[in-house]
Amino acid sequence: MSSGFSRRDFLCGTMAWAGAAALDVRCASGADRGEEDAVVTQTVAFIRRCAGEDGGYAPSPDPKYAGNSDTGLSDLAAVTYAATLAKTMGWELPNPDKSLEFIHRHQQPDGSFANQAGRMDPKGDLAILYNTVQGVVALRALGQRPRIDPTPVMDRFFAKEAYKRLPWYTTSFFPLFYAALDKAFPKQQDLALREWQMANQAEDGYLGDHVAATFHLVHYMRLVGQPTPKSDKIVQRVLRSQKTDGGFDIKEPDWDVHACFDAAFILRQLGGDAQPVQRAIAKAADWAIRCRNADGGFGHYPNWHSDMDAVYFQFGTLIQAGRVKNAKLDLTDAHTLSWGHAMRPGKVY
Repeated sequence: MSSGFSRRDFLCGTMAWAGAAALDVRCASGADRGEEDAVVTQTVAFIRRCAGEDGGYAPSPDPKYAGNSDTGLSDLAAVTYAATLAKTMGWELPNPDKSLEFIHRHQQPDGSFANQAGRMDPKGDLAILYNTVQGVVALRALGQRPRIDPTPVMDRFFAKEAYKRLPWYTTSFFPLFYAALDKAFPKQQDLALREWQMANQAEDGYLGDHVAATFHLVHYMRLVGQPTPKSDKIVQRVLRSQKTDGGFDIKEPDWDVHACFDAAFILRQLGGDAQPVQRAIAKAADWAIRCRNADGGFGHYPNWHSDMDAVYFQFGTLIQAGRVKNAKLDLTDAHTLSWGHAMRPGKVY
């Protein structure tokens, strides 16, 4: 989503969740096993330090840092990313019961979820969609369901075609929402969104002339079990757009802070085992590693402030690249864990 400036803050962390030391991250830089393990243990320690007494998660242990992108927009972002990474890795959160109550407290009488902190206007359509999906996904990852059925909330986006006024990066929110609830995606909603995306695809397959929008198109099609239109062309454009350093921030200065993750997902899901695709994914992982900070977290770009949002997307890139060897990629509900980091290419969920 939005970008911003940041600073590097040294916070030494040594505490790790149970089992973290057993995980194996293979860094392409040739680091020895101790350094590889440090990527995981220090990341876990950073996430743990973000945990609040109320069950929520701060963007960073630095109390002066207000968050960037998702964590700056909604206080439901960080707890969701902590929960979905924990389920992927088999980690136990510090206070899961408190986290569950924290999330439940964000649900409104009509079933929607609302942010209680962050820059989003909780009454706006974008905030209602974002928060409701994140709330449902977080509860699913922690083993619970919403106390009030939120499915009627989705009707508002199909009255008078309100979904067409939302940003392109929201399209896959809808099938993710229903998947996390184990509910069928209503056929009319699916058809409306699919036709809207396909009607706006460019000749090269991109949506909105941006990798983030195109990611959500690909994520959408993977969630509904349908082939992505113009997939070969999408892969070729993503390959062309990779920078020499391995990153994908191709819209300077209007950067997409999730571009590397988005591109890695597209390549992994659509590109197969072709050598150019595998090399590009490996370079993306190397770039994500360079976004690590001395405090054990990740920034959205090298030398940016560590942020729980960046931790999810950079660590998720490493998972997609096969650098986190003990990630649970055989989960039957892997498609419900945020933005597809644990989805197996070709598998119909």
